[in-house]
Parts: sequence; structure tokens; C-alpha cells
Amino acid sequence: MPNVAVYNMQGEQVGEMSLSERVFAAEIKEGAMKSVVQMQLANKRLGTASTKTRGEVRGGGRKPWRQKGTGRARHGSIRSPIWVGGGTVFGPRPRSYRYTVPKKVRRAAIRSALSAKVARDLLLVLDKIELEEPKTKVVANFLQSLNLNKKVLFVTERANEVFYKSARNIPGVRTLVAPQLNVLDILNHDYIVLTRAAVSKVEEVFA
Repeated sequence: MPNVAVYNMQGEQVGEMSLSERVFAAEIKEGAMKSVVQMQLANKRLGTASTKTRGEVRGGGRKPWRQKGTGRARHGSIRSPIWVGGGTVFGPRPRSYRYTVPKKVRRAAIRSALSAKVARDLLLVLDKIELEEPKTKVVANFLQSLNLNKKVLFVTERANEVFYKSARNIPGVRTLVAPQLNVLDILNHDYIVLTRAAVSKVEEVFA
């Protein structure tokens, strides 16, 4: 059963916490993580790329010259795909790139991502959030005291607007609530900081 340090908002260690082996010490399945990351990136695509076919390009309503007798090749429209300014053949059209992978694979991927962070000592636990009003300096001092000078993902049990406003202006810092935890955000940040309550929520959902 893995143990991680627990810190307060001043960056002082106030104890240790045992984590669930099923969630934070699971087998790391790289294939599952890759599948889920590819799905998330595909689902973020807008799919609005579009080109015009010969029927949609403006102009070209009349035949450019008569069929025979000019010595030139026969043509019916200046908007044919072989003309400059003509339509596009087999070009991109608006479409949806969205698809899903099985729920078991998604959960296995999240367990794998969290276990990889724990194995590399990149996961910390925050005892509780002690902020009465938005104070960016408090969060910045917390990061500085623990030398978390890279990308950091904070995970809280439920939405906390005060903490969100305190952290949103710090470059490389992102906040999520436990139900929104996903593989792409875990892998895209160097450090993961969960509150005690968020750890319990994550274990409850993914164990």
C-alpha cells in the first residue's frame, strides 16, 4: 500500500496518507492510456474543415466555348476540378471525430496514470484548503515551498470557486474536481496535488 506525504497550505508536511493499491498502485497499462488519450484528442477536434465541390463554387454556369471547332479541349464549366479556381475533389467536409472506448478501459487508464505518478513521487496530498477569499499569493507560495516549478494539476473533491480563482492566474496550474479527472490532464502535468477529500472520492469511484 503506497504512502504519500500530506502537506498544509504553508507547504509544511503534516503527516502521511496510505493510498488504495487498486487505484494508486495498479498495473500500468500503456496501451489503455494511449487509447484513451487518442480518444480525448479526437473528441476535442471541431471537425469544421470544409472545401467546396464544383457544384458549390461560384460561377461557371455557361459553357466556356463551343464543343467543336475551336481546336481546344472540350469543357463544360470553368469550375471543373481541373481548372484553377475550380471545385475540390474528395476534400475535407464537416464531420464528427467523436468516438468512445469501453468504460473499463477508461478506468484502467486513469488507474495506470495515477499509479505512474505515485511510482515517480509526483503525487502529493493537500490536507485541506484554507482560503477565505481568493489569494493567488497563497497558492504561489505553496508551490514555491515544495519546489513545484513545473505544470501542476490540483484536484479537489467538489468545485471550490475561491481556490479556482486563487490558482487560475499561475502559469502551468490547472484545477479540476474529482469527477472530471481524466488521463490527458494527468499525463499533461508534471505534478498532481489532491486534497484528502479528493483522494477518498477518487478511490470510491475508481477502486
